[in-house]
Amino acid sequence: MVDVDAVAAELYGLRPEEFTAARDAHAAAARKAGQRAEAKRIAALHKPTRAVWAANRLARADAGQARHLLEIGQGLREAHRTLSGEDLRKLSHQQHVVIAAMAGEARRLAGEAGQELSAGVQREVEQILRSVLADPEAAEAWARGVLAKAPPQAVGFAEVAPVPGTEPRPQQHEAKPERKPEPKPEPKPKARPKPDPEPDTREAERTGREAALAEEALARAESERAQARTGLGALDEEIGRLEERLERARAERERLAAAAEDADRRHREAEREAKAARAAARQARRR
Repeated sequence: MVDVDAVAAELYGLRPEEFTAARDAHAAAARKAGQRAEAKRIAALHKPTRAVWAANRLARADAGQARHLLEIGQGLREAHRTLSGEDLRKLSHQQHVVIAAMAGEARRLAGEAGQELSAGVQREVEQILRSVLADPEAAEAWARGVLAKAPPQAVGFAEVAPVPGTEPRPQQHEAKPERKPEPKPEPKPKARPKPDPEPDTREAERTGREAALAEEALARAESERAQARTGLGALDEEIGRLEERLERARAERERLAAAAEDADRRHREAEREAKAARAAARQARRR
């Protein structure tokens, strides 16, 4: 009996260029065994992009860090449900710091597997990790290292509805004691109600959300700075490697130049010897 989940776990652990051939081989084996439904499911597995592959490799390499990120996502969703501005600010900052670090680790792991990630692909990995936070189904697949494709880009947690009783809503006014009937037949105009405290509540919520957005912007800036420094470090390493190659090339050039000079000297000596031999031959013929 073919275990499709086990096959998927194997396939999504392969490098992207190895995926298609291995998937088709497994599907063919399932068909040959008469398991057409399993073969169809295997054949339908999507080949991952390099960014998705790197994200899966990251989850497989460090399950503890993957769980930590998913816990942050759960906390963010809970904070949005309860409209907790303080928790949103803390978790948003933590989210950006952790994702930036994990994306850098994904790049290192990919390099170890012979798959260098460009800066653009590393940003795609970061976006995948952010999307995973807002999508529990994608989070479950990613945590097992079998994410097939990048989830839709997440913009905050707007789809998470607040829990009942936490969403700002108009407050009910307490019933006022009944007035004694007025002697006039027509009732007096109703007294102007006291200012509703709702605007203050909304203002506090608005301020809290603005502060959370500011924290997110700060965390993004820190993430971009860390990414820029990572890229700068990679460039410095590459420059160092190129300088070493240049030094080796210069040394090789000097060796070849010396060899060429020695060859020129031997060539000149051979020419002199050949000239002398020809002259001796001519003299011998004259004699």
